[in-house]
Amino acid sequence: MKKTNDLALIRELLKELHLPAIRENFEQKAAEALAEQSDHQTFLRELLELECTQRREKSIVRRLRESNLPLEKNFDTFDLARLGRKLVHQVTVLREGSFLDRKENVLAFGSPGGGKSHLLAALGQELVRSGRRAYFTSTSLLVQELLRSKAELRLDKQLKKLALFDVLIIDDIGYVQQNRQEMEVLFTLLAARYERGSIMLTSNLPFSKWESIFKDPMTTAAAIDRLVHHSIILELNVPSYRMEQAQNKNHKNQKGDNDAGNNQK
Repeated sequence: MKKTNDLALIRELLKELHLPAIRENFEQKAAEALAEQSDHQTFLRELLELECTQRREKSIVRRLRESNLPLEKNFDTFDLARLGRKLVHQVTVLREGSFLDRKENVLAFGSPGGGKSHLLAALGQELVRSGRRAYFTSTSLLVQELLRSKAELRLDKQLKKLALFDVLIIDDIGYVQQNRQEMEVLFTLLAARYERGSIMLTSNLPFSKWESIFKDPMTTAAAIDRLVHHSIILELNVPSYRMEQAQNKNHKNQKGDNDAGNNQK
């Protein structure tokens, strides 16, 4: 009876201390320790390792959920072999995440379909899994949120909220042409994060055409200056991945039709 009461009390204490992994496993681990004649320090260490592992896993799930990252775009589904040796080396270094400590930006340029968004989304997931906080958004959705915040007199609050993330991943800047008011709030964000937090962005437009984005030469130059000052530039001058997939699919279909025709002869 006393042992039963002790176990119930231990469970309640562990619940109060918010140690669910230990609460779920301490009886099994105690039986294993007894059978293996492990010392009490090994027993305690294994329980604490279980608790820490579960907390890390839950933290990753929570950060992935808040990141808004497209989880299907990861390195398992990205063909690194399509990139040149220089790009592969750059990506390998970026996966370590030290650029975030230096508040550096990552700017990915290239034609549509080259894999810019997929690559930065995959990098974002690796950073989240290593303990960082990331937030992924399209440029159009971001500027609309900033405009709403400005209209509601809470732009400063929104900028502080975004500042909590180690990196903002802004997709497709320049893909949709924005008006001057929209670009002003985007520039406000870039200026607020300058040397305070990293930005990763994709663009199908070279810097020479960014005046079409920011509408004003001075604003354009200031935006580029803030982004480039501490940055790693990725040039994805590779064929469209979507186009390659479509061509391969057509080739397979044609081959199948030819084989079927030959079989009928």
